[in-house]
Amino acid sequence: MSIRTAVGAALLLALACAVPAAAQDMMRHVDLTSPEMTSAEMTRAGVEAAIAAATSARPADFTGRRLSGLDLSGLDLSGVVLRAAKLNKTNLADAKLDRAILDQAWLVEADLRHASLQGANVFAAQMQRAKLDGADLTSARIAADLTNASLSDARLIGANLAADMKNQSMGLMRAVLKSANLERAILRDADLSRANLEFASLKDADLTNASLRGAELGGANLTGVKIAGTDFLGADLTSARLIAPIGLGAAKNFDQAKNIDRLLRN
Repeated sequence: MSIRTAVGAALLLALACAVPAAAQDMMRHVDLTSPEMTSAEMTRAGVEAAIAAATSARPADFTGRRLSGLDLSGLDLSGVVLRAAKLNKTNLADAKLDRAILDQAWLVEADLRHASLQGANVFAAQMQRAKLDGADLTSARIAADLTNASLSDARLIGANLAADMKNQSMGLMRAVLKSANLERAILRDADLSRANLEFASLKDADLTNASLRGAELGGANLTGVKIAGTDFLGADLTSARLIAPIGLGAAKNFDQAKNIDRLLRN
Protein backbone atom coordinates (compact mmCIF):
# COMPACT_ATOMS: atom_id res chain seq x y z
CA MET A 1 0.00 0.00 0.00
CA SER A 2 1.38 3.46 -0.94
CA ILE A 3 1.87 6.16 1.68
CA ARG A 4 -0.78 8.30 -0.04
CA THR A 5 -3.31 5.44 0.02
CA ALA A 6 -2.55 4.66 3.65
CA VAL A 7 -2.98 8.29 4.69
CA GLY A 8 -6.24 8.54 2.76
CA ALA A 9 -7.59 5.41 4.40
CA ALA A 10 -6.63 6.71 7.83
CA LEU A 11 -8.42 10.01 7.18
CA LEU A 12 -11.57 8.25 6.03
CA LEU A 13 -11.53 6.05 9.12
CA ALA A 14 -11.11 9.08 11.38
CA LEU A 15 -14.01 10.88 9.71
CA ALA A 16 -16.22 7.80 9.95
CA CYS A 17 -15.53 7.56 13.66
CA ALA A 18 -16.10 11.28 14.21
CA VAL A 19 -19.50 11.54 12.48
CA PRO A 20 -21.59 9.73 15.12
CA ALA A 21 -20.13 11.80 17.95
CA ALA A 22 -20.84 15.04 16.08
CA ALA A 23 -24.37 13.96 15.21
CA GLN A 24 -25.12 13.03 18.83
CA ASP A 25 -23.99 16.39 20.24
CA MET A 26 -25.04 19.17 17.87
CA MET A 27 -25.33 21.71 20.68
CA ARG A 28 -21.70 21.61 21.75
CA HIS A 29 -20.39 24.11 19.20
CA VAL A 30 -23.55 26.17 18.67
CA ASP A 31 -24.00 29.65 20.13
CA LEU A 32 -27.71 29.82 20.92
CA THR A 33 -27.38 33.53 21.72
CA SER A 34 -26.15 34.44 18.23
CA PRO A 35 -28.40 36.36 15.80
CA GLU A 36 -28.55 33.24 13.62
CA MET A 37 -30.32 31.44 16.44
CA THR A 38 -32.36 34.24 18.01
CA SER A 39 -33.54 36.51 15.19
CA ALA A 40 -36.22 36.31 12.51
CA GLU A 41 -35.89 37.23 8.85
CA MET A 42 -39.65 37.23 8.33
CA THR A 43 -42.64 38.70 10.11
CA ARG A 44 -45.84 36.89 11.06
CA ALA A 45 -47.53 38.67 8.16
CA GLY A 46 -44.85 37.36 5.81
CA VAL A 47 -45.37 33.82 7.05
CA GLU A 48 -49.14 34.17 6.61
CA ALA A 49 -48.64 35.46 3.05
CA ALA A 50 -46.43 32.50 2.17
CA ILE A 51 -49.05 30.11 3.54
CA ALA A 52 -51.82 31.85 1.59
CA ALA A 53 -49.82 31.56 -1.64
CA ALA A 54 -49.12 27.85 -1.15
CA THR A 55 -51.04 25.03 -2.81
CA SER A 56 -51.52 21.39 -1.94
CA ALA A 57 -49.01 20.54 -4.68
CA ARG A 58 -46.53 23.19 -3.52
CA PRO A 59 -46.81 23.69 0.25
CA ALA A 60 -45.18 26.66 1.92
CA ASP A 61 -41.44 26.01 2.24
CA PHE A 62 -39.46 27.66 5.05
CA THR A 63 -36.38 25.45 4.77
CA GLY A 64 -33.48 27.01 6.68
CA ARG A 65 -35.36 30.22 7.41
CA ARG A 66 -34.78 32.16 10.60
CA LEU A 67 -38.11 32.41 12.45
CA SER A 68 -36.93 32.48 16.05
CA GLY A 69 -38.93 34.48 18.55
CA LEU A 70 -41.91 35.09 16.26
CA ASP A 71 -45.49 34.84 17.45
CA LEU A 72 -46.97 32.24 15.11
CA SER A 73 -49.58 31.07 17.60
CA GLY A 74 -52.82 29.75 16.17
CA LEU A 75 -51.60 29.61 12.56
CA ASP A 76 -52.53 26.77 10.24
CA LEU A 77 -49.14 25.42 9.16
CA SER A 78 -50.41 22.04 8.06
CA GLY A 79 -48.07 20.35 5.61
CA VAL A 80 -45.51 23.16 5.59
CA VAL A 81 -41.81 22.44 5.20
CA LEU A 82 -39.74 23.74 8.12
CA ARG A 83 -36.67 21.62 7.50
CA ALA A 84 -33.62 23.05 9.32
CA ALA A 85 -35.62 26.18 10.18
CA LYS A 86 -34.70 28.20 13.26
CA LEU A 87 -37.71 28.38 15.59
CA ASN A 88 -36.01 28.88 18.95
CA LYS A 89 -38.40 30.43 21.50
CA THR A 90 -41.01 30.79 18.75
CA ASN A 91 -44.62 30.88 19.93
CA LEU A 92 -46.49 28.10 18.13
CA ALA A 93 -49.12 27.58 20.81
CA ASP A 94 -52.43 26.31 19.37
CA ALA A 95 -50.86 26.20 15.90
CA LYS A 96 -51.78 23.45 13.46
CA LEU A 97 -48.71 21.60 12.18
CA ASP A 98 -50.31 18.39 11.00
CA ARG A 99 -48.04 16.55 8.53
CA ALA A 100 -45.47 19.33 8.78
CA ILE A 101 -41.81 18.55 8.05
CA LEU A 102 -39.64 19.64 10.97
CA ASP A 103 -36.57 17.55 10.23
CA GLN A 104 -33.34 19.09 11.62
CA ALA A 105 -35.31 22.11 12.84
CA TRP A 106 -34.25 24.14 15.86
CA LEU A 107 -37.08 24.49 18.39
CA VAL A 108 -35.13 25.12 21.59
CA GLU A 109 -37.56 26.50 24.21
CA ALA A 110 -40.28 26.79 21.57
CA ASP A 111 -43.88 27.05 22.79
CA LEU A 112 -46.03 24.34 21.21
CA ARG A 113 -48.62 24.05 23.94
CA HIS A 114 -51.89 22.59 22.63
CA ALA A 115 -50.49 22.60 19.09
CA SER A 116 -51.52 19.84 16.69
CA LEU A 117 -48.68 17.89 15.08
CA GLN A 118 -50.60 14.85 13.92
CA GLY A 119 -48.52 12.88 11.44
CA ALA A 120 -45.69 15.43 11.59
CA ASN A 121 -42.12 14.39 10.84
CA VAL A 122 -39.69 15.60 13.51
CA PHE A 123 -36.37 13.94 12.74
CA ALA A 124 -33.01 15.06 14.19
CA ALA A 125 -34.64 18.22 15.59
CA GLN A 126 -33.34 20.11 18.61
CA MET A 127 -36.24 20.66 21.06
CA GLN A 128 -34.56 21.03 24.43
CA ARG A 129 -36.84 22.67 27.02
CA ALA A 130 -39.67 22.98 24.50
CA LYS A 131 -43.21 23.26 25.84
CA LEU A 132 -45.60 20.71 24.35
CA ASP A 133 -48.14 20.43 27.16
CA GLY A 134 -51.46 19.28 25.74
CA ALA A 135 -50.03 18.98 22.23
CA ASP A 136 -51.37 16.32 19.86
CA LEU A 137 -48.56 14.27 18.28
CA THR A 138 -50.71 11.35 17.23
CA SER A 139 -48.93 9.19 14.63
CA ALA A 140 -46.00 11.63 14.47
CA ARG A 141 -42.44 10.44 13.74
CA ILE A 142 -40.22 11.89 16.44
CA ALA A 143 -36.47 11.32 16.66
CA ALA A 144 -35.64 14.60 18.37
CA ASP A 145 -33.73 15.79 21.41
CA LEU A 146 -36.45 16.71 23.91
CA THR A 147 -34.22 16.89 26.98
CA ASN A 148 -36.01 18.78 29.78
CA ALA A 149 -39.04 19.34 27.55
CA SER A 150 -42.55 19.42 28.99
CA LEU A 151 -45.18 17.15 27.43
CA SER A 152 -47.70 16.85 30.24
CA ASP A 153 -51.13 15.74 28.99
CA ALA A 154 -49.73 15.41 25.47
CA ARG A 155 -51.24 12.87 23.06
CA LEU A 156 -48.72 10.57 21.36
CA ILE A 157 -51.06 7.79 20.33
CA GLY A 158 -49.34 5.57 17.78
CA ALA A 159 -46.36 7.93 17.61
CA ASN A 160 -43.01 6.54 16.49
CA LEU A 161 -40.21 7.65 18.84
CA ALA A 162 -38.02 4.64 18.20
CA ALA A 163 -34.38 4.59 17.16
CA ASP A 164 -33.79 4.72 13.42
CA MET A 165 -31.60 1.68 12.82
CA LYS A 166 -31.02 2.63 9.17
CA ASN A 167 -28.97 5.75 9.95
CA GLN A 168 -26.25 4.38 12.17
CA SER A 169 -23.57 6.33 10.27
CA MET A 170 -25.08 9.49 11.70
CA GLY A 171 -25.22 8.15 15.23
CA LEU A 172 -28.20 6.54 16.95
CA MET A 173 -31.08 8.81 15.97
CA ARG A 174 -33.93 8.38 18.46
CA ALA A 175 -36.17 10.31 20.79
CA VAL A 176 -34.20 11.69 23.72
CA LEU A 177 -36.52 12.58 26.60
CA LYS A 178 -34.04 12.85 29.45
CA SER A 179 -35.61 14.61 32.46
CA ALA A 180 -38.70 15.38 30.36
CA ASN A 181 -42.16 15.82 31.89
CA LEU A 182 -44.57 13.27 30.39
CA GLU A 183 -47.02 13.20 33.26
CA ARG A 184 -50.49 12.05 32.17
CA ALA A 185 -49.29 11.80 28.57
CA ILE A 186 -51.21 9.36 26.38
CA LEU A 187 -48.72 7.04 24.69
CA ARG A 188 -51.04 4.21 23.71
CA ASP A 189 -49.57 2.05 20.91
CA ALA A 190 -46.51 4.32 20.73
CA ASP A 191 -43.12 2.91 19.74
CA LEU A 192 -40.45 4.03 22.23
CA SER A 193 -37.95 1.31 21.36
CA ARG A 194 -34.45 2.38 22.44
CA ALA A 195 -35.72 5.84 23.40
CA ASN A 196 -33.84 7.64 26.16
CA LEU A 197 -36.22 8.35 29.05
CA GLU A 198 -33.67 8.64 31.84
CA PHE A 199 -35.02 10.61 34.81
CA ALA A 200 -38.21 11.42 32.90
CA SER A 201 -41.48 11.70 34.80
CA LEU A 202 -44.24 9.52 33.37
CA LYS A 203 -46.54 9.69 36.38
CA ASP A 204 -50.05 8.53 35.48
CA ALA A 205 -49.09 8.22 31.80
CA ASP A 206 -50.96 5.77 29.57
CA LEU A 207 -48.50 3.31 27.98
CA THR A 208 -51.09 0.72 27.00
CA ASN A 209 -49.67 -1.53 24.26
CA ALA A 210 -46.64 0.74 23.85
CA SER A 211 -43.17 -0.64 23.12
CA LEU A 212 -40.35 0.16 25.53
CA ARG A 213 -38.03 -2.43 24.03
CA GLY A 214 -34.44 -1.49 24.80
CA ALA A 215 -35.52 1.88 26.21
CA GLU A 216 -33.37 3.60 28.80
CA LEU A 217 -35.53 4.27 31.87
CA GLY A 218 -32.86 4.77 34.52
CA GLY A 219 -34.19 7.01 37.30
CA ALA A 220 -37.55 7.48 35.55
CA ASN A 221 -40.74 7.97 37.57
CA LEU A 222 -43.43 5.53 36.37
CA THR A 223 -45.77 5.89 39.33
CA GLY A 224 -49.38 5.18 38.40
CA VAL A 225 -48.52 4.33 34.79
CA LYS A 226 -50.89 2.16 32.73
CA ILE A 227 -48.85 -0.76 31.36
CA ALA A 228 -51.38 -3.25 30.00
CA GLY A 229 -49.62 -4.84 27.02
CA THR A 230 -46.56 -2.59 27.37
CA ASP A 231 -43.46 -4.38 26.05
CA PHE A 232 -40.45 -4.09 28.41
CA LEU A 233 -38.09 -6.45 26.57
CA GLY A 234 -34.53 -5.26 27.22
CA ALA A 235 -35.63 -1.99 28.85
CA ASP A 236 -33.17 -0.72 31.48
CA LEU A 237 -35.02 -0.06 34.75
CA THR A 238 -32.06 0.93 36.90
CA SER A 239 -33.37 3.03 39.82
CA ALA A 240 -36.69 3.59 38.06
CA ARG A 241 -39.79 3.98 40.22
CA LEU A 242 -42.54 1.78 38.85
CA ILE A 243 -45.87 1.43 40.64
CA ALA A 244 -48.59 0.20 38.26
CA PRO A 245 -52.20 0.28 39.47
CA ILE A 246 -53.09 -2.94 37.61
CA GLY A 247 -49.88 -4.80 38.45
CA LEU A 248 -46.74 -5.66 36.53
CA GLY A 249 -48.26 -8.91 35.33
CA ALA A 250 -50.28 -6.97 32.76
CA ALA A 251 -47.11 -5.94 30.92
CA LYS A 252 -45.31 -7.96 28.24
CA ASN A 253 -41.78 -9.35 28.69
CA PHE A 254 -41.36 -7.57 32.01
CA ASP A 255 -39.25 -10.45 33.26
CA GLN A 256 -36.84 -9.77 30.40
CA ALA A 257 -36.20 -6.15 31.32
CA LYS A 258 -32.73 -5.19 32.54
CA ASN A 259 -31.82 -4.46 36.15
CA ILE A 260 -35.23 -5.36 37.58
CA ASP A 261 -33.47 -5.99 40.89
CA ARG A 262 -32.55 -2.29 40.98
CA LEU A 263 -36.15 -1.13 40.47
CA LEU A 264 -37.60 1.13 43.15
CA ARG A 265 -40.98 -0.33 44.02
CA ASN A 266 -41.92 1.85 46.99
